Parts: sequence; structure tokens; C-alpha cells
Amino acid sequence: MWHGDYLYLIQNLVMKDFRIRYRNMSLGVLWSLLNPLVMMGVLTFVFTRIFPNPNIKNFPVFVLCGMVPYSFFTVACISGTTSIVENAGLIKRVPVPREVVPITTVLSCCIHLVVQIGLLLFIVLVSGKGINLQWFWLPLVWVFEIVFVCGLALLSASLNVFVRDTRYIVESSTTVLFWLVPVFYDFSSIPLRFKGIYELNPVAALVLSLRRILLNAEPPVGTTLWKLAAVSVTVFLAGLVVFRRLKAGFYERI
Repeated sequence: MWHGDYLYLIQNLVMKDFRIRYRNMSLGVLWSLLNPLVMMGVLTFVFTRIFPNPNIKNFPVFVLCGMVPYSFFTVACISGTTSIVENAGLIKRVPVPREVVPITTVLSCCIHLVVQIGLLLFIVLVSGKGINLQWFWLPLVWVFEIVFVCGLALLSASLNVFVRDTRYIVESSTTVLFWLVPVFYDFSSIPLRFKGIYELNPVAALVLSLRRILLNAEPPVGTTLWKLAAVSVTVFLAGLVVFRRLKAGFYERI
């Protein structure tokens, strides 16, 4: 039974994961800036020079609004999936609440996310889009995204203990997701019959909300925001339930 300080435990696990991730890397946290910048440059070149779409204005900001949520989702989901197995020593030696491990892994990815959000806002300002009141929506939509990823991490981390192929399924799924999230194409190009399904994907809903806030200075669409909130909370609760049912068998499997 755990009787310690949860906040202290979370802080230490987050920082441990962060240090391990960038151990022996010369650029360190700068990789959080370099990766989205490179992808932004490549996609901007392809879709403004080779396959130009005149209907999309300010393409660098447009595509970065898609890349930052997608990058966070990919890294956090894959890291969360392997978190229990990779922290087997800690779990076996210290009676910490097992749920904390996947969640802190996702939260450690939030350090990189903050850096990338700073980059996104900087590019927005450089492109001529000023600060507007709708920016107050940003913390809320990002919290829903983090809650969603924490739920997926709890679910996939618990399954990965018993079925080690889960990691590769998640990696493949994130690759497919790149094409199912409007990262480099506009929501208006999606057929009407698929738009409701797209909005049920919290990553896509976040991308759409970011573009309205940062590019159009408009609040998120109400239905999109409610779908983002409902799916995120539902997935988190489902992940928590599955994790708690399976965690009794972790010790023997890891």
C-alpha cells in the first residue's frame, strides 16, 4: 500500500524519464524544436511548390498546428505503451501505485510539448498573426488532449505487459493516424459523411481547434469541443478501468 507523497513521486518520475530520454544526446531538448521545424519545412515545400493548394493560407502555421499535436500524440503514446515493461525494476522494488508510471511517462512528454507550443506561438507571431483573446482556449483544449493520451497509455501499457506485440501495433497505428488527421490538408476537403467521424478523433479535433484559435482568431466549434472533452474523458476512464483490472498480474509478467 502506497502512503507516500504523490506529487513528489510524480515529479521524480517525470524528471527521471526526461533525463533518460536525452541522455548522451548532444542537442538534448533542441530535438523538440528541430523535428517539427524540419517536417514543417518539408511539408510546406511539397504542398506549396509541388502540389500547391491556393485555398490554404499561411501554410507553415497551418501545418505546424497539425504537426505539434500529432508529434506529441505519437511520442507520448509509444512511450506510455512501454512504460510498465521498461520500469519493471522500479515496480518490483518499490510499492508505487502502478497507474502513476504510464501517466508520468506522458507528462514527461509534456516538457517537449511546451517547447513545441512555444515554437508554434512564435511562428504564429512571426507570420503576422497577433495575440487574441481566443488564446485563452489553448490550455483547455491541450488538457483534453493530454487526458486522452493518458487514457490510451494506461490501456496500451497494461496490454503490453501481456501481449508484447502491443507496442508494434501502437507504432503502426500512429503511422496510419498521420493520414487520418488533417495535418497537411484542410478539413473542408473531407467529404461531409466523414466529418463527424473525424471530430470524434481528439487529435483531429485539437488540430481543428488550434487552427480556428490561432489562424482565424475564433473560438473552437462548440460541437467539436464537446466531442473532444467527451471522448478524452471516456478513454481515460476506460483505460483506468482496464489497467486496474490487469495490474494484479504485472509482477509475474515483467
